Amino acid sequence: MRLDGHIHTGLEKSEYIVDPARNQKDLMERLSKAGLDGGVILSVDPLKFADWDPERRLQDCLDTCKGQEHLYPFYYLNPLESDALDQIDMAAKAGVYGFKMICTLYAPSDERCLRACERIAQVGKPVLFHSGICWDGVNSCNNNRPGNFEALIEIPHLKFCLAHISWPWYDECIAVYGKFNNAYYRRPEMSCEMFIDVTPGTPRRHREDAFRHLLTCDYELRYNLIFGTDCNTSKYNTSWAVEWQQRDDALYEKYCDGDVEDFKEHVYCRNILRFIGVSDEKPEKAIPMVGE
Repeated sequence: MRLDGHIHTGLEKSEYIVDPARNQKDLMERLSKAGLDGGVILSVDPLKFADWDPERRLQDCLDTCKGQEHLYPFYYLNPLESDALDQIDMAAKAGVYGFKMICTLYAPSDERCLRACERIAQVGKPVLFHSGICWDGVNSCNNNRPGNFEALIEIPHLKFCLAHISWPWYDECIAVYGKFNNAYYRRPEMSCEMFIDVTPGTPRRHREDAFRHLLTCDYELRYNLIFGTDCNTSKYNTSWAVEWQQRDDALYEKYCDGDVEDFKEHVYCRNILRFIGVSDEKPEKAIPMVGE
């Protein structure tokens, strides 16, 4: 089974087709043509859909996923909203598998963001962050640098993922991943875990360099990489999804040590299922120490 860990329900309001049943039917047909069985569905952006109340944003995403075993709804949260914690409780109770945030107007270390992440961890859900340069039209670069997400290290039991390999700061992203692995070794009772979403992000000609760094570093990434496309439900781009799978598969074949098919199975499926809490796999990860 292959899953897409990064699918939006609506990118621009002017282009969004508000018809969850139609979106789902078209989406499942296009996913199948791309060799995919489902994926993570992100609710609409609360900034771009500001006239939609939280209940409508949530229900639209739930309806898009309704009845499909391998569509997993995520609620897109703005932690600056005064009722953000109530929205987390509402979405968790309604059955979402996780949350999405983009730090456009705030830093990861903002107290409101940290409080939201703490509540997300308390309800047993993960959070997917945008990381890297963001095409949001405003000055948000510093908010989305991967090093700034170290602030999450004090939140017990949080599972979070940095999307787009933090392009163009993929080396910094890898270093932050190593930091969280080491922190888990030192303080296993915290069990805060970081994943990396390889959704492009990276321009085509930079993809191999980013993957070479990812796949030849000293850190065990087999169990923490997640595939995604950044496509959307109302016009899922099948050719785009096929292209990036083919490009990535060739790079896994080129740079992975050990069982490459097992590596791809984790990236395309098992890691996503573990991230969202569907799988109870407990991988044994090698954590390099200084001097070893």
